[in-house]
Amino acid sequence: MKKSIFKIAENTPLNANVYKMTLAGDVSEITSPGQFVNIELNGFYLRRPISVCDYDENSLTLIYKVVGGGTEYMSKLDAGECLDILTGLGNGYDTTLSGDKPLLLGGGVGVPPLYNLCKKLIAEGKDVSVVLGFNTKDEVFYEDEFKSLGASVTVATADGSYGVKGFVTDAFPEEYTYFYTCGPEPMLKAIYNTAKTSGQMSFEERMGCGFGACMGCSCKTITGYKRICKDGPVMKKEEILWEK
Repeated sequence: MKKSIFKIAENTPLNANVYKMTLAGDVSEITSPGQFVNIELNGFYLRRPISVCDYDENSLTLIYKVVGGGTEYMSKLDAGECLDILTGLGNGYDTTLSGDKPLLLGGGVGVPPLYNLCKKLIAEGKDVSVVLGFNTKDEVFYEDEFKSLGASVTVATADGSYGVKGFVTDAFPEEYTYFYTCGPEPMLKAIYNTAKTSGQMSFEERMGCGFGACMGCSCKTITGYKRICKDGPVMKKEEILWEK
């Protein structure tokens, strides 16, 4: 974990409620897709955890949805402003288990962390399929960006206004060797019950500290309670115990 100052290079809307923010700064502590950062915002007591969408040697891309006061504040920040950010948080996805035909499944703001994962898997020579799930056509984002990486992309919308009608579980390809996913818990449960293979699931959870000190984001596993922020957010399918 490292605390650094980042300068905003871009902060633009992708749709009515989702924004893309690109920042310049020290990303040396980010080592794998699926990790997250924790952002300090003036006037707010707790930092805001945001998944890393993409990163390179000196820049960081975040995609976030405006859902409350903190993210609304973020959406109004301008290029040139600076943010205090903790980087290198959480355990990310392990690509060594993917096999030749990995499947990526993202729902809503669970889509962004899959982008850098997709980029890495394709760089490793894998044949990647991506399923992106949204409620409506107006909410769809990053379809073209995944396609530009060379992935096979399917979009599912709950109301049928675009792509496959239904949820990501209605758009599973016939053949895949392993799955990676991120999204709301009901979606993760559905994938858990549908997937034919092993896989890794990234959990979205409200966090207090973001680095394992407060135990506020614990979940039950086969080896006891684990902290989403410290032991996750990515966990293997086989270790998860769903609360009824």
